[in-house]
Amino acid sequence: MYSCTRILIPYYLRKMRDKVCYILILMIIVLLPEFLQASEVNENAEASVSLRDEIKQDILHHLQDVHDFHLFTDEVSGTHISFPLPIILLDQGVQVFLSSAFHHGESAAESNGKYYVLHHNHIYRTDADGKLNYDEDHHVTNIAPLDFSITKNVFSVILLSILIFLMFKSLGDGYKKGLVARGMGKFLEPLVIFVRDDIAIPNIGKQHYQKYMSYLLTVFVFIWFINLAGLTPLGINVTGNIAVTFALAIMTFLITQITAKSYYWKHIFWMPGVPFPMKIILAPIELLGVFIKPFALMIRLYANISAGHIVLMSLIGLLFLFENWFARGAFFGLALALSVIELLVAFLQAYIFTMLTALYFGSAAASHDDH
Repeated sequence: MYSCTRILIPYYLRKMRDKVCYILILMIIVLLPEFLQASEVNENAEASVSLRDEIKQDILHHLQDVHDFHLFTDEVSGTHISFPLPIILLDQGVQVFLSSAFHHGESAAESNGKYYVLHHNHIYRTDADGKLNYDEDHHVTNIAPLDFSITKNVFSVILLSILIFLMFKSLGDGYKKGLVARGMGKFLEPLVIFVRDDIAIPNIGKQHYQKYMSYLLTVFVFIWFINLAGLTPLGINVTGNIAVTFALAIMTFLITQITAKSYYWKHIFWMPGVPFPMKIILAPIELLGVFIKPFALMIRLYANISAGHIVLMSLIGLLFLFENWFARGAFFGLALALSVIELLVAFLQAYIFTMLTALYFGSAAASHDDH
């Protein structure tokens, strides 16, 4: 064994050394033309900075929720191709109009004698000229009405929810005609079995899983489909919005607490089999854990999806920053590989969220007899 180790360690060290040399040579090949073109880069420095700013703004714009559904922009003519969404404001009555009235934030929109402007994706009441007032810290002081608008994320959620409903309705209608799934049901039936056999039953148990099954299946399919929609050129970023992940986490939290049995609360406030002094110390920690669990659900989904979108869009942006075709090819390959990985991440995040939700439900539904 010792002799084998003496042989294998130098072998792997040589392989690591060779890999490092290959990486250094590759970096020199990629970066050398950039150094040779230093004068040209200096001349185009101002244009490069503006391009970087434009890419940064595009990434930030993608991460934000907006009041219209933007498809693409014709850079030559400056034409924005999009369709408007309903604006619903509560401001001395209900104000309803389309987002196209803002003309992409360039003018004020009028509704029932009141005027509103769109500023950094926030709507403020203003005058007919669209004037905004600022304080000394450059914060807008105009009145901001309550905004119940159908934004891009809300529209995407409604559209995907209708699609999921129709798909599972088709599955249910197919079972009325026979025990064998038909059409779209052949794709959905394995998902139902997967959530039941690999998520619900192992974490909740056969006695209690059925009352949670509908919620677990809905959450899994919704998160998975909405994550996949985020990888399309439509620029949908629903689960990258912390308000959406907060809503999902708060629903899990409420269902867990409402359906919890006495044995669940006993384990939180007065754990059996633990010495009395430790019960006093651990009770506040366990109570804090009740709120930390849904918080972790919210942050995990939001952070992973947002980070994936930022990295992917950054790699695509680098294609336009580099003049070297070899570098462009490398970044294109990285972007393509990351896109494939994001397909796995879309499923993985849906699975993790649903699995942890089932785990919380299992702890809430467990009774002393289950142990």
